[in-house]
Amino acid sequence: METVPYLDLHGQYRSLSNELLRALEEICESTSFAQGSATSKFEAEFAAYCEVDHCVSLNTGTSALHLALRCLDVGPGDEVITVSMTFIATAWAISYVGATPVFVDIDPVRRTLNPDNLEAAITSRTKAIIPVHLYGMPAEMDRIMAIAERHGLPVIEDAAQAHGARYRGRRAGQFGKIACFSFYPSKNLGAYGEGGALITNDASVAQRARSLRDHAQSQKYLHNEIGYNYRMDSFQGAVLSIKLKHLDEWNKARIDHARQYTELLKHSSYKLPAHMSDSECVWHCYVIETPERDRVRAALQDVGIQSAVHYPVPIHLQKAYTHLDYRSGDLPVTETLCEHCLSLPIYPELSKEKISRVATVLLDLENR
Repeated sequence: METVPYLDLHGQYRSLSNELLRALEEICESTSFAQGSATSKFEAEFAAYCEVDHCVSLNTGTSALHLALRCLDVGPGDEVITVSMTFIATAWAISYVGATPVFVDIDPVRRTLNPDNLEAAITSRTKAIIPVHLYGMPAEMDRIMAIAERHGLPVIEDAAQAHGARYRGRRAGQFGKIACFSFYPSKNLGAYGEGGALITNDASVAQRARSLRDHAQSQKYLHNEIGYNYRMDSFQGAVLSIKLKHLDEWNKARIDHARQYTELLKHSSYKLPAHMSDSECVWHCYVIETPERDRVRAALQDVGIQSAVHYPVPIHLQKAYTHLDYRSGDLPVTETLCEHCLSLPIYPELSKEKISRVATVLLDLENR
């Protein structure tokens, strides 16, 4: 019985191994291991790819979100509106600066921040809004930006899962004052270790972020504020430069795979992810919904098909945030998605035959 892995990083590595190993050797020969020329090269390339002026490479996407809030001077006593349906790093960054996350529910189709819920959450303490482009699907940025501009609030896009996605023809990351990316190995554009970046068209934000990532040095050994060691390793910059050349091709393969899943499962009882006409989703995850999620997942595993759950417990119901006094039922769309969501295998190297096998097993499970 052939297994279907949830993710296959080996296949991608094999196609790039010679170039990657040469890059590692060059970094070792240069002995410039941290925030060297390789990271500067990647910054320029990724800024151009995202069609923005500045990219600040960092050690993680979590650090990118943290520095974005620092660059906006968000701090204790402030509130930041975001969603609970996201990886918890979105909320960590808000907590790191001493602010309070305020969670709003998601749209049941798009699965991103529902603009209908946004305005009611804004208070005099609100200092920023962080929409999340979940699973590679851009949030409804025109409506979110209109509300933010009406209230004079900056927007930080959490684009950790949306490398290359477009909304109304524009790249994810072009809408807010700042956008943040993760290059964790499983991402559409993944490093060989940890990595992240902050992008912006604001030169002053970029300058401050570069200082903060390097111990807030204004010049060597002079520190004007509290800083961090958030630098990117040079090898990660080199890896990302190599991979960036293939990102559009890989995203196209993901789009094709998502269409195949949708075609094969369109008459099933599973709730399938939407294909939005205003967006080019890059399908970081292909997530179906079923009230029998755990049974279905176990049955898939029994026949060698791996899957994942993104995410089983929403942030507002996590133990770490019990002090915020959210209760079950406060965000019903988010909570239902967490209970029902199942991520199917999707990656550029996935074959049509394996997709068909996954779909066949899922359809057979409906009859049991």
